[in-house]
Amino acid sequence: MSFKNKILFAAIVAVSPATYAQTQVSGAGSSAAEILYASMAASYSKYAQVNVKYQPSSSTDGLQQVKARKVDFGATDVALSADERKSAKLLCFPTAVSGIVPIINLPGVTSGQLKLTGELLADIFSRKITKWNDPKVQAVNAGLTLPALPITVVTRVDSSGTTFNFTDYLSKSSPEWKAAYGSNYSVTWAAGTTPVKGSAGVVAALRQTAGAIAYVDYQYASKNKLNFALLKNRDGKFVAPSGAGFSSAMNNSGWVTKGAYEEMLTDKPGAASWPITASTFAIVPLVSGTPDNAVAVIKFFTWGFVHGDAAVGGTAFVRLPDNVQGRIFGELTTITDTAGAPLKWSLADMLKMR
Repeated sequence: MSFKNKILFAAIVAVSPATYAQTQVSGAGSSAAEILYASMAASYSKYAQVNVKYQPSSSTDGLQQVKARKVDFGATDVALSADERKSAKLLCFPTAVSGIVPIINLPGVTSGQLKLTGELLADIFSRKITKWNDPKVQAVNAGLTLPALPITVVTRVDSSGTTFNFTDYLSKSSPEWKAAYGSNYSVTWAAGTTPVKGSAGVVAALRQTAGAIAYVDYQYASKNKLNFALLKNRDGKFVAPSGAGFSSAMNNSGWVTKGAYEEMLTDKPGAASWPITASTFAIVPLVSGTPDNAVAVIKFFTWGFVHGDAAVGGTAFVRLPDNVQGRIFGELTTITDTAGAPLKWSLADMLKMR
């Protein structure tokens, strides 16, 4: 964040004393966000006595739990619509940007050797292509010897924001996919796929099966040293997943030009853009019955925006643009207690933390 913006935000937020009694904060939702929030919590614990307990259940479960006020914050990989936010009296804001990655277990093929397009991915996951040496796959992989192995397609059986972003990309790449399956947190997969629960389950199934293909958030692919495929982006370039690729997609979207973080980040232009770029979002109540916990959550995420760039970069997530952070800070000031009083917290306190 620029110094000018930090001063501006500090000026608009009410100042309160920096007190950090031991506080227990609970969150649940996106499995893709687990690595990010664990890293942020470990770094934040050096500055504040806050224990962030996060349950990687699923994006839809995170939404349901925060709606039921069972957790202090939820996490999802898809922005809530304006109607959803209004009806449930929730605030939904992005915390970082990353991407979804097709991962493979293909004997003789190392990470980044296999090239795929959105159309090929759609045909593979709809079971129209069932062998690795299919002529369509081989045609974009000249010089690479592909085995005559059956393709085992590993999918998520649970409702997942990762699935939503992945199928959104397939829908943009293939009219046939869009008509038959569409994009959603869960879809009715083609017969013959191997459905498993959670990102960890996807990783385990892929490792156990030669010839398998699946999709996970980049953090899981990186942490588990999984082989990934290159993807052809909108500009016709085959690219590998990377922080630079996620930033390129974000920079070519309404996130940067308008601060419009409801916009999906899949299939964005840009020679370096990763085609399945996505964000993870936090969900908090606009009216809190537990104001102390709500303040602890606000401070946790605010600290992450102001000082957490190192933690974000360490997990290969990408920090948010200043104008997006500015919009978030403004919205956080609208959270109240049940009597309608604004919560007492200070961005100035977060700026002092070094």
